[in-house]
Amino acid sequence: MDSALILIQCHDQVGLVSGIAAIIVSHNLNIDAMREFVDVNESLFFARLECSGPVTDSELLRSELVKHLPEGTMVTVNPVSRKKIAILVTKEYHCLGDILVRNYFQPKDIKVCCVIGNHPDLQSFTEGFSIPFHHVPNKDKSKKDFEREVSDILKMYEPDYLVLAKFMQVLSNDFVVRYVNRIINIHHSFLPAFAGARPYRQAFERGVKLIGATAHFVTGDLDEGPIITQQTITIDHTYTVDEMVKAGQEVEKAVLNKAISLIARDKVFTNGNKTIVFE
Repeated sequence: MDSALILIQCHDQVGLVSGIAAIIVSHNLNIDAMREFVDVNESLFFARLECSGPVTDSELLRSELVKHLPEGTMVTVNPVSRKKIAILVTKEYHCLGDILVRNYFQPKDIKVCCVIGNHPDLQSFTEGFSIPFHHVPNKDKSKKDFEREVSDILKMYEPDYLVLAKFMQVLSNDFVVRYVNRIINIHHSFLPAFAGARPYRQAFERGVKLIGATAHFVTGDLDEGPIITQQTITIDHTYTVDEMVKAGQEVEKAVLNKAISLIARDKVFTNGNKTIVFE
């Protein structure tokens, strides 16, 4: 291995950077790029380092960094480079289609391992990309039973992340806690404005001049998880609700793709209900 990606999260203190650099140099590695951030209020340090050179023992490098950094330090050396993602869908195809096309032509960062839908509408489309589709209906079924079936399928694939690509179902807290900071949702609104259902209708009735989309991690609180990335576009009084939806769908695709790309390249750290994103 001729390179290393190192992720560090720890309490801040004087001399952290020099100490980290000294350990890396002792392993005959060169720091090609380093992004760092200090949360002054919480006294927390976050860093992402790209290093070049032969890595003979990544576990030894990790353990030496942990040993010389503050107690409770989290260090990852060479995280999985190609993230496996499972996608949950309902009937809307635009976000799923965008992900599958990018996965087909740009398979370097992610691998879509499966798609799970509570309706069968997107099955033939998904299978056209040679990706397994699992239909798990939720009608006339308790949320507990539905989520148990979904969980059983996910155990078969062991994905790194779950992506809710317009999956119009609210997941229970019992389900979410199994995948802390591993479920990514695209919300068709610029959160925290217009959370919940029918945000375009809410925006239309308020006469807004900006609409947007938000990609965020899912928590037990609806649409309140750590935000990964957001984007807005300008509209005006001539837009109908349907026109707002169509314009918004383009933003949703772009925002979700960017979030997945950032996650795939290990550029997102979580800190409570916030994220640190090294773009």
